[in-house]
Amino acid sequence: MRLVTYRASIESEARLGVLVGDLVVDVAALGARAQVPMPSRMLDFIDLGPVALAELGLLIEEAKGRWPVGGALPLSNVTLLAPIPRPRKNIFGIGLNYVEHVAESARSLDTSQDLPKQPVIFSKPPTTVIGPGDPVVHRGDITRQLDWEVELACVIGRTARRVPTEEALNHVFGYTVCIDMSARDNRRAGQWIYSKGQDSYAPLGPCIVTADEIPDPQTLDLWLTVNGVEKQRSNTKHMLFKVDDLISDISQGITLEPGDIIATGTPAGVGAGRDPQEWVWPGDVIEAEVVGIGRLRHPIVAG
Repeated sequence: MRLVTYRASIESEARLGVLVGDLVVDVAALGARAQVPMPSRMLDFIDLGPVALAELGLLIEEAKGRWPVGGALPLSNVTLLAPIPRPRKNIFGIGLNYVEHVAESARSLDTSQDLPKQPVIFSKPPTTVIGPGDPVVHRGDITRQLDWEVELACVIGRTARRVPTEEALNHVFGYTVCIDMSARDNRRAGQWIYSKGQDSYAPLGPCIVTADEIPDPQTLDLWLTVNGVEKQRSNTKHMLFKVDDLISDISQGITLEPGDIIATGTPAGVGAGRDPQEWVWPGDVIEAEVVGIGRLRHPIVAG
């Protein structure tokens, strides 16, 4: 199942939808017609757990294309927002999680050349999140080194506290795409949050694909281009710490709650690792995809 947050018009409120072919079907409207209460917000739906997913699947099957009046719109006629426009907590970011990215970072960013023995964790505030097509803001007075990172993001569906690795994927609601923007010259005494946590630095979307459709998240191709030129291409099988490792590790000390997001790290090919180094500037366009989930495209604008 592919779930989105959308607006039918500029004036309308953000609502929860499910993609059925080329249509966005409003979840609350679909439930109302069948007299089955359904939420209109993604986080509320995630909170309901697996039962809500099963009920929504039945509602879609029972409708068989006979959608509520006004409750199914062509995808081309709506505006997609970030699936979770305002996360409840900071996004958990994972650094140095692909072998070749460890090497390129050691060359250019003064990080260790040794492979991490534990996940390297940082965070991105909720205000970093933007939706599909929204501009990434380049503050020229703050940074001259704005960089890109395509990542698979995992959305938690069940509270995870001290979860063993073998049970970790049972706590996943679904997966989406994240671009982890980084102002490389804004690291402070080894701390990354200002570098990675500025407004608009977490493009997210275009949808959440539920976990039942991705039984193995370690088989996904991902890539990123700048102005149509490929910069990154890899597969999630090359992660040092797999999705289940990350959930288990974080949950040993920090309770993961429904709706929490883990951006699982980026492969090699970032601008800082190139010779000469490359950065994005106003007028550039970044496009990124995790195959099987979706594609994001974002202009860089001066701010």
